Amino acid sequence: MKMTIISPAFAAESEQETHETVGATGGEAHHEGGFPPFQQENFAPQIVWLIGIFGILYLLMSRVALPRVGGILENRETKIASDLEASREMQAKAQAAARANEENIRLRREEAQAIGRDAQQKIANEAAAQRTRAETEAAEKIRAAEARISAAKTQALGNVEQIAIDAAASIIEKLSGAGVDKDRLVAEYRNVKSS
Repeated sequence: MKMTIISPAFAAESEQETHETVGATGGEAHHEGGFPPFQQENFAPQIVWLIGIFGILYLLMSRVALPRVGGILENRETKIASDLEASREMQAKAQAAARANEENIRLRREEAQAIGRDAQQKIANEAAAQRTRAETEAAEKIRAAEARISAAKTQALGNVEQIAIDAAASIIEKLSGAGVDKDRLVAEYRNVKSS
């Protein structure tokens, strides 16, 4: 391999030669025909390449990409449908549980009300029984007190009779100075008392 050192002058000469061999002078020949893709002699190869590339893209899309996207969409649709079904089942279970809970609460409320009514009736019965006992005890105490009062009254009246007879005998003895017959005095007292 041969290495050559290129000077700026040599580079300028070789550039001139390159332009002359291509047939262009000063860079103006490159633009005479227009933009190469729009030239009519290039249409046929471009259409062939276009059809070929789009054919390959179509095959890739139809055989590889679209089945994958379709599978993903199908899986997503299946997943959404199963999730919706599961949510409906869970909602139905939740509603059934709520109904069962409401029924349970209703039953417990009825039991509580029944217990309350029973307790209230029991308390009322106990209060009535205590009131009856208290009234009975009070009536017995009143009867006993009345009996004691009556006995005390009778005893007091019995003592009053004796006291009255003794007082009358004492008064008669002091006034008359003579002794008094107590039996006669008792008979007279009872005669005055009954009238």
